[in-house]
Amino acid sequence: MRHPAEIVAIDARRALIPMNEPFAIAGGSSAELETVFTRLTLADGTVGHGEASPFPAFNGETAAKSEAQIRRAGKRWLGRDAAAWRARLTDLEEALPRHAGAARAALGVALLDAWTRRARLPLRTLFGGATDRVVSDVTVTLGTPEAAFAAARRIRKLGVRVIKIKVGFTAREDAARVAEVARAHPRAALTLDANQGYGPSTSLALIRFLKTRGIRPVMFEQPAEADDLKGLISFHEKSGIPVAADESLRGRADALKLAQTGAAQVLNLKLMKMGVLEAWDCGLIARASGLGVMVGGMVETPLAMGAAAHLAAGLGGVKFVDLDTPLWLAKNPTRGIGFGPGGVYDLSGVKAGIGVVPK
Repeated sequence: MRHPAEIVAIDARRALIPMNEPFAIAGGSSAELETVFTRLTLADGTVGHGEASPFPAFNGETAAKSEAQIRRAGKRWLGRDAAAWRARLTDLEEALPRHAGAARAALGVALLDAWTRRARLPLRTLFGGATDRVVSDVTVTLGTPEAAFAAARRIRKLGVRVIKIKVGFTAREDAARVAEVARAHPRAALTLDANQGYGPSTSLALIRFLKTRGIRPVMFEQPAEADDLKGLISFHEKSGIPVAADESLRGRADALKLAQTGAAQVLNLKLMKMGVLEAWDCGLIARASGLGVMVGGMVETPLAMGAAAHLAAGLGGVKFVDLDTPLWLAKNPTRGIGFGPGGVYDLSGVKAGIGVVPK
């Protein structure tokens, strides 16, 4: 006789979702989202949902690779107990290398969604249950100063008070773009994200240009290449601006190194980058080391973004939340919670699981 929490089926299907405008970063851009919705079924009929949304411009992962990885690794879970979820997630890390982060995320989220649905608990409770509400920023992607001004005006109308600005042109050009954002939304807190498109000297030059305009960002994400820890340290020491590690944070070992060296003051946790368990552990390492936590994502639907919102809410005290990419989708392929007025993810109405399902 089967145990009610035994995993009996895992399915994956790709979906192509149009975007209302390209999402551009220093490494490249995406004009449509190809995601992989993952469905995990338990013996008692409980279903959990996950999503793999790799961003090729970020790390070269593709939806086709993720789908194949999900199907291959998912076979290892068939007949296993979902209630032993940490053991299952550890198995998954052994089955899939870190560069298969999106597939790890899809399977891990589907597993935890199913288990918390069966236990009749919201996912945030599993992560700690610190709060039931988190507030996201909205991003201004790479483009012209005029486009940056228009984007910031739209963000202001949404009631969002934190704006993340992608940079990666010259320091002078990006200073002009940042100034236009500040002009359009003067009360917004501004963060910058170079996605390794800058070295520390260019990042410092940008800060100097902004200082002459009376603008001081509250955080700078990845102002040097991933392995240039000395550059990250130098930037922080010379600018006084907190550094968030994104590309520099690839797993637990990086989290420990960043904490030990002081190369970052904030760690950016992304489910698609390393999977659920490793992202969660990196958040705990940050807390134990006195570092700030940021929860972000790639370009994802409200399903994956909702799971990340539960992680942020469960951990509590997350300094920066960057879960805005559903705004770029021309249509919403899901039902349930999502990005609300003011950038709020309100999870209070979720009684079990994530509270989001594919249509």
